[in-house]
Order: sequence, then structure tokens, then C-alpha cells
Amino acid sequence: MSQMGGPRADFDPRWPSIVARDRAADGAFVYSVKTTGVYCRPSCPSRRANPENVAFHPTCEAAEAAGFRPCRRCRPNGAGDAAERAALVEKACRIIEQAEQAPSLEELAQMCAVSPSHFHRLFRAETGVTPKAYASAERARRVRRALSDGDASVTAAIYDAGFGSNGRFYETASKRLGMRPMAFKAGGAGAEIRFAVAECSLGSILVAQSAKGICAITLGDDPDALARELQDRFPRAELIGGDAAFERVVAQVVGFVERPSMGLALPLDIRGTAFQQRVWKALVELAPGTTASYADIARAIGAPRACRAVARACGANGIAVAIPCHRVVRNDGALSGYRWGVERKRALLERERGE
Repeated sequence: MSQMGGPRADFDPRWPSIVARDRAADGAFVYSVKTTGVYCRPSCPSRRANPENVAFHPTCEAAEAAGFRPCRRCRPNGAGDAAERAALVEKACRIIEQAEQAPSLEELAQMCAVSPSHFHRLFRAETGVTPKAYASAERARRVRRALSDGDASVTAAIYDAGFGSNGRFYETASKRLGMRPMAFKAGGAGAEIRFAVAECSLGSILVAQSAKGICAITLGDDPDALARELQDRFPRAELIGGDAAFERVVAQVVGFVERPSMGLALPLDIRGTAFQQRVWKALVELAPGTTASYADIARAIGAPRACRAVARACGANGIAVAIPCHRVVRNDGALSGYRWGVERKRALLERERGE
């Protein structure tokens, strides 16, 4: 960052963007003007400042920390800009989803009329993942859809989804699908999932375990509904009712729900997108009895603008309590929606705090 008293701003490579009022540079940096006490985005339409009075800052937060206030004309931190960013990223997502082959970073940036570096930063800030990771997740979604339809072979599904080789897909197939591609195509046929439904102070609880670990902990009022939900996920998997050994696992999970302080020393089979797994990892790192807002989690994973995506990841969590999405609250501290009911969320937090 240029400092007052340092080299003149017009010797800085960022200065031409200010002279040209280049919108493609918006988001890459802001600049402040010593004589007015404000900071602006590069495309600000205000009269050009004397370069002797200009300093550069990487973010709005940095400019404000240096004592400058946002320009009222270009609103570098304004809500209008947020809507514009969201619309641009939404456009890019639709382009990726509709393309037969994943567009390159340069192609996406050109179609969105911004520079590649700015587009990359903007996309990651809004979605929590890079354009490349989003495209990869979209290809995996296409494979899952094609395999679920049952008409395409595994190889055809992989190539039709845009993967350059089946080898590249098989390297991460288990993580993408939760099982081998052929097993997924068969609706989970051949995969063994042990499960049992028990009762706890929060109502009915279903615990399911794959060969990798606990793959589901769900809560509800209707035991049959919990079992049907598991069956819907893997309609042709071999669902095995819990034996005596598995009942001990269920008892351990129930004990953990009743007394979270005891911890859960069982392996988890966590299935989700790369972004979801980043969110869930951040949740696991929250200390029992503490809470964080969606914005806090977004900042913790390096995606401060991805609050809505964080909320969706919390809603997609299928392993209650062990992945503690109940510890996420609204910015004002109020309890927000919870997949298994707000009252259960309140009860979990109260017992973690020893109330």
C-alpha cells in the first residue's frame, strides 16, 4: 500500500486505472485522498485528485482503518455495489452450468467484462470457492445426475459431464459421490449402511454408519420418517438394522447428545462439496457452548461475502450435533432456522453451556 509521504501516486501502476476510471479495477483496491478525507473506488466519477494527495489501500477496511470515510458518490462499500457483484457472479455461475466444457478463468472474466484477477477475487468472495472449484463441482453434479438416471454408462457419464479423462474423475470419485461410481449408479447397491433409531431427550434419533464412519445423525418426532429419509438417500443400498455391536455405537451417540462435553470419539463419513466441507470443518472447531454468526463462519473460511452459501451449507449438514451447525446464530445473536427445529437448537446450546 502506498503511504502518504512516499512516492507520488502517478508513479504507481494502479494510477492509470484511476485516470481511466476503469470499472474492471473496482474491487482490486481503493484509493484515498488526503485533502478530502474520503476513499474511492478506481471508477469514481469525481474530479481526479492531485496524485500528491493520493494513497492506495487493498480494501475498504484498510482505508477506514487509516482514518478515511467512504465516498458518497461512488459508494465503494455500498449496498448497490454488493448487488452488482452478486449479479455478476450469478451470471458467471449460469455460464459455467450451461457450458459443455468448463470455461477458463480468462473466458469467464471476458464474458463478465472484468479483469481475470478481479473476477477470481470477486467470485471466491461471493461463493466461497474458486471458479475452477465451482466448475468441478458442477461437473460432479452432472455425473451424479447421469448415473442416477440409469441410462448412461459410468464412462459416458464422466465424459459427458466435461471431465477430460475418467482417470481424473476416479481419483476423487469416492469423495465426490460418497462411494464407487458403479455403486452410486446402482443407487447404493452393494453399499452396506447400518442404522438404528433410538429415543433421547430431543425426540427420536437415527444413527447410520457406513464402512467409513458415521454418515448420518438425524433428529425428529417420527422414527419412521427418519428411516424413510435414509432410505430415500440410498434406495438400493443394503440397509442393515443395528445389531448388538451397533447398538453400542448408537448409545455412544445418544450419550454425546445428552452430554456434549463428553465428546464423540467415532469416525465420521462426511460427504459434501469442497465448500460445504470447509464450512463444516469451521463448525467443528467452534468450542462447545459458544456461538458464531454466518458472517463469522464466512470470514473464518476466507469467504467474507459468502454468508448465504454458509447458511445453505449448514442446512445441508446431515450429521447433527457432531457437526455442530446448532452453534450458528444470526448476527444479532438470535436463534435462526435449524434443520431439526429451533427448540432442539436452543436445548443443545443450553446443555453445552450447562444451563
